[in-house]
Amino acid sequence: MKYVGAIGRGLILVLLLIFILTPDSFAPLFRPLTENNAPPIYNQGSLLSLTLSHLAIVVSATAASAILAVGLGILVTRRSGLEFLPLSRSLVNIGQTFPPVAVLAIAVPLVGFGAKPTFIALFLYGLLPIFENTLSGLTQVPRVTLEAARGMGMSPGRRLASVELPLALPVILAGIRISTIINLGTATIGSTVAAKGLGEVIIAGLQSNNLAFLLQGGLVVAMLAVLVDGVLVGVERFAASRLGGDDTPKAS
Repeated sequence: MKYVGAIGRGLILVLLLIFILTPDSFAPLFRPLTENNAPPIYNQGSLLSLTLSHLAIVVSATAASAILAVGLGILVTRRSGLEFLPLSRSLVNIGQTFPPVAVLAIAVPLVGFGAKPTFIALFLYGLLPIFENTLSGLTQVPRVTLEAARGMGMSPGRRLASVELPLALPVILAGIRISTIINLGTATIGSTVAAKGLGEVIIAGLQSNNLAFLLQGGLVVAMLAVLVDGVLVGVERFAASRLGGDDTPKAS
């Protein structure tokens, strides 16, 4: 099944590349979905450029979310930072409490139109999965392993870097994967505030009642989600396999 999935994702990648590089070659497939001689292929911008812009804002926002969420997760699992757990949970829940559209509405007057308000919305929206998975990963490290590391003379910082984070890494990566996939779909709303991305294709379809445009934007986002998910699942499995091969601290 693993190889079947890899082959499927490979075919999706090839199809995606062909479509965003030579979209006009797919015009006969989409023409039946148009009316009144409307263009069958999105023609108000480059699909390749929009796809790259979409990925760039998702990756940058998720990376920023990961830095803050993992940092907070580490802080509140230390004895000195345990009292900040309720406050940290409140902070990372902001993105889930306020819908991304509401965050955009608040951010635009502050930072203007374009990519910045979209980045803020995705950054806030992606915090919770990463934070909760970081908490789960770090709190599930076996106590006997920590005691062994402490008995070997490891400092708290060394235990964190050499024992706790490596053991928690697969769970943390799962949170980053979830956040990334959520943001891939959510990023389409950024086009409502003039951010470059695949939402432009979908909005153009809605405005012109062109089902072909709607389908093209949705399909590209869906294919990106499948491909990115496959890549990140592979990274998780690699981390888990390394952990399975060596999950005990070694003396230096």
